[in-house]
Amino acid sequence: MKHFRAVAAFTALATLGALSVTGPAEAAAPDRPPAPPKAAYTKYVALGDSYTSAPLVPLPELLSLGCLRSTSNYPKLLAGMLHIWNVTDVSCGGADTTNMTQSQSTPLGVAAPQFNALTKDTDLVTLGIGGNDFGVFGRIIDTCPKLRDSDSKGAPCKAHFTVDGVDTLKADIAKTQGRITEVAKAIKVKSPKATVVLIGYPKIAPEKGTCPDILPFADGDYGYLYSIEQELNKAVANAAKAAGAQYLDTFGPSTGHDACAPDGQAWIQGKDVNLLRAFNYHPRFEGQAGVASLTYKKLSGAPQTVSADEQAGFARQARELSSKAAKTSLPEGYQAHLNRLRTGAQR
Repeated sequence: MKHFRAVAAFTALATLGALSVTGPAEAAAPDRPPAPPKAAYTKYVALGDSYTSAPLVPLPELLSLGCLRSTSNYPKLLAGMLHIWNVTDVSCGGADTTNMTQSQSTPLGVAAPQFNALTKDTDLVTLGIGGNDFGVFGRIIDTCPKLRDSDSKGAPCKAHFTVDGVDTLKADIAKTQGRITEVAKAIKVKSPKATVVLIGYPKIAPEKGTCPDILPFADGDYGYLYSIEQELNKAVANAAKAAGAQYLDTFGPSTGHDACAPDGQAWIQGKDVNLLRAFNYHPRFEGQAGVASLTYKKLSGAPQTVSADEQAGFARQARELSSKAAKTSLPEGYQAHLNRLRTGAQR
């Protein structure tokens, strides 16, 4: 297992180098770069779900195809910015809090419990988890678009999930908070020396306005999706506080970078799968670069904001990666898996 993780980390970093993908701080060249982190980190473990693994963000990490991890996800970018060579990214698409201690079945094999990556000398851990617990993310994404035609100006999805006056999704998120808290506390036990950062979820829906061709929700359900995201991030933040960990807010800094934002500004892919950009309703490279930059600044004690120059750099790198991905031949099994994902998402 240790050998496998080392090879995976080396492969990811080598691939990044081959693609000439640099960390956001280097690519954007802001007027005043943030100071280096207060501590030097040598052993980094990244835990999380698909918002961490970054499915379809070019290019895939070939040793973890079932989890759809990208070589350009925020853990890899952050590791490059921090100059950490010992990085173990075990994030996996579809993971929830139970997969920290239990194995996870994927279309291309079984992923080991993510906590297997933690050691006593791990000194940095990022955790992005919670959206899949009780199927909250999947239920809202699967259900809301189907209900739009029934009341395009109303909020049929909110009505669907409200039973006897109780919002069932928000009730499940309240239970998720306890799960995330226990996970964060357990990380502290397994890796007592580690700085632990819980990563929040960026905005999918805009605070105002609609874009039904990209985000096919009823007009009134944009606000509902926004409120669900707020509740989920509140749960992550509360869990971090209860466990004595740090919380990174990506919701506020992603304002103007939701799925409705123009190409180059959007951090989130809309309803359509793009095999050269991102899985539907998931972060694009720009979102992964944004989270990496924000995490670096969090560790540095700098304000967690993203400048226009940085965003322009993220967009440029995204175009370069998409171009390289279009020219890259991937294993036949992985291509078949991508085709199944695309077909399933378009049903």
